[in-house]
Amino acid sequence: MSKFLRFATTAFFAVSLSTTALAGTLVINSDQSDPAPRKGMEALIEKFKKENPDIDVKLNVFDKESYKTSIRTWLSGESPDVVYWYAGERMKFFVDRKLFEDVSDVWAANKGAEAMPSTVGSVTVDGKQYGVPYTYYNWGIYYRKDLFEKAGIQQPPKTWAEFLDACAKLKASGVAPIVIGSKALWPTAGWFDYLNLRVNGMDYHMKLMAGQVPYTDKGVKDVFDKWAELIRPGYFIENHASYTWQESQPLFYQGKGAMYLIGNFITPEFPADVRDKMDFFQFPKIADQPMYEDAPTDTVHIPARAKNKVDAKKFLAFYMRPDVQTELNSVLRQIPTNKDAKPSDDRFLQAGYKMLSAAAGTAQFYDRDTDPSLAQEGMKAFQEFMIIPDRGDEILTRLEARRKQVFKQ
Repeated sequence: MSKFLRFATTAFFAVSLSTTALAGTLVINSDQSDPAPRKGMEALIEKFKKENPDIDVKLNVFDKESYKTSIRTWLSGESPDVVYWYAGERMKFFVDRKLFEDVSDVWAANKGAEAMPSTVGSVTVDGKQYGVPYTYYNWGIYYRKDLFEKAGIQQPPKTWAEFLDACAKLKASGVAPIVIGSKALWPTAGWFDYLNLRVNGMDYHMKLMAGQVPYTDKGVKDVFDKWAELIRPGYFIENHASYTWQESQPLFYQGKGAMYLIGNFITPEFPADVRDKMDFFQFPKIADQPMYEDAPTDTVHIPARAKNKVDAKKFLAFYMRPDVQTELNSVLRQIPTNKDAKPSDDRFLQAGYKMLSAAAGTAQFYDRDTDPSLAQEGMKAFQEFMIIPDRGDEILTRLEARRKQVFKQ
């Protein structure tokens, strides 16, 4: 059987492309359109083809924004055989609607729970697995060692009191303690996640994400109170709502700001002339809670309406292998989910890998863990709070009204 690999590129019009699985063909739809992820994915599909010469592979690649819209159409209609997606609530949304296939047999046959203990929970619903995680990345605080030294900070802060002290010293030295670009909203969710995980713990955080805790609850107000301890003294860089995260980076590299809470994906962006000045530390401890972390996880799934589920399960088993994950994550500069895979030697990646390996548990990220429509309202609320903290109670009351609307549906 001849092999066939077609790369259909991006753009919304691509939705009209046929994504229907044909007999003997494995149809894969992906949103990995950025250069590095696409390069890694294409290389692995070539590897899969060589190992399975009797399987024809048809790959359709879409830009991320059109993919988020069109995947719902595919899953409820003529489905491809494999889709790339995300763990957590984003996966569960489709599981609850019976649009993703139970792949627990793939996990059992390949001892997946033993190989990927830190991420099995992120694709499990009611004891069954509905996808395969192949990469994740850490969040934490990247900082300028030279600015810390100039401000007289001897070591990265480990507690909230030390963190506040570091912020005060940095501000006194003439730099903004914390850089953020909140124009696109999602960076604010990193702050909310970490403050909630450190103040209230994982169980509370996930119940809030599932709509089981009111936003007017004392626990959420406690989070806003801690956040205000950074906002009111002016520890975040000015005019952050006018910058995207990309637009805010030069302020960090120019030494106008000293710390940035962000994912590991920022590290390839570090300019060569400041890279040696950069370092990383774990978000400081606040209350008596285990150290939970944000670790967004990317996954592959089989749609319930897929026609070629036999070969699709071969592909998912392929993505579970340590050699496959080592190869792919070396391109992505992220962390493989298989504990026997080898992460890159990059010092920032190694720091994140060490931190996640010791984590008491991981969350996906605010906009992956809660309902999508509530996530958007939540992130708007976080940005507003960062600009006008005096509106905290009003903002939470408004967000609570939205929670009631979303979760009664």
